[in-house]
Amino acid sequence: MRILVMNPNTTASMTASIRAIAEASASPGTEILATEPLWGPESIEGHFEGYLSAAAVLDRLTTIDVPFDALVMAGFGEPGREGAQEVLDGPVLDIAECAAQMAMLLGHSYGVVTTLDRAVPQIEDRLRTAGLLQRCASVRATGLGVLELEEDAEVTVKAVIATARRLIEEDRAEVICLGCGGMAGLQEKVSAALGVPVVDGVAAAVKFAEACHELGLSTSKVRSFAGPRPKTIGSWPLSTHLRDAR
Repeated sequence: MRILVMNPNTTASMTASIRAIAEASASPGTEILATEPLWGPESIEGHFEGYLSAAAVLDRLTTIDVPFDALVMAGFGEPGREGAQEVLDGPVLDIAECAAQMAMLLGHSYGVVTTLDRAVPQIEDRLRTAGLLQRCASVRATGLGVLELEEDAEVTVKAVIATARRLIEEDRAEVICLGCGGMAGLQEKVSAALGVPVVDGVAAAVKFAEACHELGLSTSKVRSFAGPRPKTIGSWPLSTHLRDAR
């Protein structure tokens, strides 16, 4: 099968990191394609940038000319997944939801380590909408911006471990979720330091995508995620792009 992994920001180096963990997690015979929008914010740290990114991601999905069997959206808590589910016929996996679903199989409660404190309410809202917040012990921020995650690997790892330790010791989390696509690949170091399971959302989403494909399952189209009705928005022939994307 072929999985498209979509980095929601335009930072190519982050796309490369996300691609690496996706490829390392994929089964033999699974091909990973990774890309980012052609326009939009270089990082997503708030609602404004999140909605800009959602539009850019959907634009990229409706014009990409490479076929794929499933989509992994590598933004933790950003908007746009529901739109992608309407546009695409194959399964659409969000790394926030996949990380939480995987974590709940491994412990009674889980905690999320993310970037800036302002991201915490967005992640909580995404988990609440997905029905996954009840078993979330807490979402805590490292204080590092998204782009800062790539500046100094040692600083990033120390910050993630320190924040995750508070989730375990103060909030009683039993499993840790890495709450940003930019943290891809840190799970082994964090788990070794703390002695608890650590879930990388990209890796989890790749495995869920493979499972859906192997079981012949995809998004239901009978109601909530039925395809958009053909129409023209301004000078953009939406129906043509959607037809070509399917």
